[in-house]
Amino acid sequence: MGSLAQQERTVVGWAARDASGHLSPYTYTVRKTGPEDVVVKVMYCGICHTDIHQAKNHLGASKYPMVPGHEVVGEVVEVGPEVTKHRVGDVVGVGVIVGCCRECHPCKANVEQYCNKRIWSYNDVYTDGRPTQGGFASTMVVDQKFAVKIPEGLAPEQAAPLLCAGVTVYSPLKHFGLTAPGLRGGILGLGGVGHMGVKVAKAMGHHVTVISSSSKKRAEAMDHLGADAYLVSSDADAMAAAADSLDYIIDTVPVHHPLEPYLSLLKMDGKHVLLGVIGEPLSFVSPMVMLGRKAITGSFIGSVDETAEVLQFCVDKGLTSQIEVVKMGYVNEALERLERNDVRYRFVVDVAGSNVEAAAAEAATNGAE
Repeated sequence: MGSLAQQERTVVGWAARDASGHLSPYTYTVRKTGPEDVVVKVMYCGICHTDIHQAKNHLGASKYPMVPGHEVVGEVVEVGPEVTKHRVGDVVGVGVIVGCCRECHPCKANVEQYCNKRIWSYNDVYTDGRPTQGGFASTMVVDQKFAVKIPEGLAPEQAAPLLCAGVTVYSPLKHFGLTAPGLRGGILGLGGVGHMGVKVAKAMGHHVTVISSSSKKRAEAMDHLGADAYLVSSDADAMAAAADSLDYIIDTVPVHHPLEPYLSLLKMDGKHVLLGVIGEPLSFVSPMVMLGRKAITGSFIGSVDETAEVLQFCVDKGLTSQIEVVKMGYVNEALERLERNDVRYRFVVDVAGSNVEAAAAEAATNGAE
């Protein structure tokens, strides 16, 4: 067992200082290791579209300085005296949530992501009043409950996107009973979450149609990801031909878009599952759902238990995420490229290989802090 730290730990991360969203080295302290805490030396951290929303204050609640990153994989280097779930040397993942009340119905049902007192891994305040900071940093201190062991057979950089993108598509398929082989599903949007949607649904034995606004990703969807069909939403004839053909649509689009064209694709009792974070109202006319008993619903990431499940599912099925690994010094360019959808399909920052401490020291010398 690692010894308890008697002093606060100094950490170096890359933080946004304002709504420009530009990240630069930032030195701060994290809490002392608590009885049920694990100290994680960050190895890799995926970049999610939500990191852009938060860093640029798109949702109107950002607090600065902010260290983003919620697809965190690292090595446990210290544990508190009451930790039973992990040991020093374990490789673990930390996702979107790092705290909950443990008393409400969602918490008792082990779906703590729906706890009204959930604590985000960054841009939030922990129980001790200290701001939470994410995985674009050298170290995190996390309650053992919210760290998931990475199973053998899964490379740490491959595991990172599964902690958000992977579990985000796995959870609704499981919850809504959409895991049986032979179902026909649609994946709307082919980004970081969408590409995992194709892979997970195909591994469950589904017939998968990728739905996109243009034909430019057709070869990627069908030849590289294994989709069975590709539907261009602006092709009225193709959309009409596909009416009433899908059991579900996993909607990963993170910007405002119409729902009605896609609702027409669903069979009776079909489900349109919203996964994208969108800061303005969506609309539809009620007969689109009434005249087929269709449902528009949503799902938010997944629980700690579901995260462990999807990691093992990917090992068992031989699934990997398609990633582009970058150094921390490239993170601003990566965020810009992600914003214009120029990545196939997930950036993962090699935090441990980026020497963030040296970057912070250089920045301090140059007067950047």
